[in-house]
Amino acid sequence: MSSHSTKPYLIRAIYEWCTDNNYTPYLTAKTSAKIDLPLEYLGNDEITLNISQSAVSNLVIGNDILHFKARFGGVSKTLQISIDSIMAIFAKEVSQGLTFVAKEEIDENETDASKSILENKPKTSSRPNLQIIK
Repeated sequence: MSSHSTKPYLIRAIYEWCTDNNYTPYLTAKTSAKIDLPLEYLGNDEITLNISQSAVSNLVIGNDILHFKARFGGVSKTLQISIDSIMAIFAKEVSQGLTFVAKEEIDENETDASKSILENKPKTSSRPNLQIIK
């Protein structure tokens, strides 16, 4: 029996926590050709969106897709964002929330570990890998 990812459940929980505390929930996602947005809203292959009740309508956070309607420069758009492409959800006012590892990074790490085991070579990393998250 395969279990579902915890990611959509955690996204829903942080969203609910934000709305219960009157915070503005923001979402950061990797952009792709599937997300139809004007170019001025894209930056560094990612986008941060206000997903508060006053900014979007018909928000549904499913197990595979998050979708909603929003206005960009006065033009209404329906967005569908893959749960796998979501990198973070947080409250703007207090900068608290969750960040997620991109699915591509997990796949690469698993592949590297598998190669290392198959070749009987231990991973040679003498320093920890730290990231700065803003």
